[in-house]
Amino acid sequence: MHSGKSMAGPAFTVKTRPGDNLMIHKAIDMAEPGDIIVVDGGGDLTNALFGEIMLAQSVRRDLGGMVINGAIRDSAAIRNQSFPVFATGVTHRGPYKDGPGEINVPIAIDGMVIEPGDLMIGDDDGVLCVPFDHAQGVAGETRAKQEAEVRTMQAIANETLDRSWIDAALKRLNCEIET
Repeated sequence: MHSGKSMAGPAFTVKTRPGDNLMIHKAIDMAEPGDIIVVDGGGDLTNALFGEIMLAQSVRRDLGGMVINGAIRDSAAIRNQSFPVFATGVTHRGPYKDGPGEINVPIAIDGMVIEPGDLMIGDDDGVLCVPFDHAQGVAGETRAKQEAEVRTMQAIANETLDRSWIDAALKRLNCEIET
């Protein structure tokens, strides 16, 4: 929902009743700088869970980002700044502030289980969670993949990229191409 800045940091989880942001306000006050607040709001888009005022407070607290399985409002204000905000949708309707909810408990968003402290990563392509115990290994694999892609892009620019793998794969699959 924001201007495209990528995000990475530890998950600070919130489970809340759909349409209610009381516990998200409390999480903003409790989270440490760099934490990514991850909210299971049930995916409901009826009432916004986050808007411009909460954005300003999150920026002031130097949080790392906001992931909301639910709606936001004040989308223009969010879109025109770089604080990472990922959400399921947008609505003009405001939230309740009645609770109940839980902070720093395991949550699940569309089948992705998120434990407090897991590594949250987000960019223009979406959001993912890396379990804390796997973060170091995934970081190494990510660096290796990035280095390989840099080499591939250099080969494309130099017109030296070997594309013979395509014909080999088609042959292996018994796929004939008529020219």
